[in-house]
Amino acid sequence: MTETMRIVHQETLGGPDVLRLIETERPAPEPTEILVEVRAAGVNPVDWKVRQEGRWLTPPFAVGWDVSGVVAAVAPGESRLSVGDEVYGMPRFPAPAGGYAEYVTGSSRHFALKPKSLDHVAAAALPLAALTAWQALVDIAQVGAGHRVLIHAAAGGVGHLAVQIAKAHGAYVIGTASAAKHEVLHELGADELIDYTVQDFAELVRDVDVVLDLIGGEYEDRSLPTLRPGGLLINVVNPFDVEQTATKAAAVGARGTAVLVAPDHAALERLAALAEEGKLRPLIAATFPLEKAAKAHELGESSRTTGKIVLTT
Repeated sequence: MTETMRIVHQETLGGPDVLRLIETERPAPEPTEILVEVRAAGVNPVDWKVRQEGRWLTPPFAVGWDVSGVVAAVAPGESRLSVGDEVYGMPRFPAPAGGYAEYVTGSSRHFALKPKSLDHVAAAALPLAALTAWQALVDIAQVGAGHRVLIHAAAGGVGHLAVQIAKAHGAYVIGTASAAKHEVLHELGADELIDYTVQDFAELVRDVDVVLDLIGGEYEDRSLPTLRPGGLLINVVNPFDVEQTATKAAAVGARGTAVLVAPDHAALERLAALAEEGKLRPLIAATFPLEKAAKAHELGESSRTTGKIVLTT
């Protein structure tokens, strides 16, 4: 194991061109942490939003949270995982983790054993997006058999996983997506699909129990009439606007909340179980080598992909 590593780093905020591949000292795990040799790193919208706007981080920093790889070292106090274990996870979020790198460190409880049925590319596509869907639909909404769930941007990174998670829990799943993406979404379990380019979901959908809003903006207001009395609107795009979402929903006799994803090894284990059962399959839109991280961001920001973009080391 070398003492240095490659990592995608940025000194300033800005477009994809601010991402630079540099060589730096390999990190060492602190007590209760593990060191993971990264084989693949998932790319998420939050990555390019932080890259461009900083959000809660001030440069210089390194973006990226989703990783899949092999445990390379274990610090004192760690007993869950061992050197050689294949793991996947979302370390440190929302603190910087530097996931676009050859090595990362993090609490062992931010990782779980990688699903054996998935390679590292597929596993790296899961953590942030699948945990977002899980925490919204399972932890908050407690979706179950017979529930009607409307998922906006159903073919996106979070959306296509949310479709499968809702379906695995017995829900009737309605999704909004362009017509070209309907076939694959039906294969993933969607029961009803609306082509937002030619159809208005607000006129076609009623009496849903849960709306998972992955678009924001006007979609939040237009989604309110689709809810049954007491139904739940979950805002994923602007999680810090939870009070505004709750107020709007209350005005129509519904409920509103928001979710900001958090590391959760127990949920990762349950997601891995779904993958092993064949009930959760991440779609990979494209892969890029680590040095092409800027190209990966350019593609992601185009909003024309189905599924996830992944970097390989």
